[in-house]
Amino acid sequence: EQGSIIVFDAAYAPFIRSDDVPKSIFEIPGAETCSIEVNSFSKYAGFTGVRLGWTIVPSGLKFSDGSLVRDDYNRVMTTCFNGASNVVQGGGMACLDDAGLTEINTLIDYYLENAKILKKGAEEMGFQVHGGDDAPYVFIDLEGKSSWDMFSKILTEADVVTIPGAGFGPGGEGFLRLSAFAPRDSCIEAIARLKKLNFD
Repeated sequence: EQGSIIVFDAAYAPFIRSDDVPKSIFEIPGAETCSIEVNSFSKYAGFTGVRLGWTIVPSGLKFSDGSLVRDDYNRVMTTCFNGASNVVQGGGMACLDDAGLTEINTLIDYYLENAKILKKGAEEMGFQVHGGDDAPYVFIDLEGKSSWDMFSKILTEADVVTIPGAGFGPGGEGFLRLSAFAPRDSCIEAIARLKKLNFD
């Protein structure tokens, strides 16, 4: 209706375990006429530096003149990109066999448990928390405090690295992100150190 195309990043879809949360934008009726979905092995298989992914451009997505967006997308990709190397493609295929999927799901479960630990710890400190369910990140509401100031305080006083919400744009200011992508002991230790700080 608005002449826009939604580009939906589904890289964290495998972390979604709730039945009532869509894993793909194409679970939403009508999305095939206004959306492109991108995904990769980066988040759930640890391929961040390897760069292997895929894009879904449905045939129902058309320009105002009726031509397929998919055709233009294909032209751009085949002109500008030669594809992933055989080694990288082999790694991707290994991720998709039974053993690979079992390992990936075990790793995702591990990170989701870390997220629960981080979320519970932040809540015990009295913070309002977002995320930590169906996602490997926990966002702490700083109640108007500067995310960069809080990042600096935590880094210098507790030797814990967090991510200031301002790094995600103006809407992220006032929040701090904790990542569950770490060994379990590190998550437990980080919460223990944070509990010793004075946040007033």
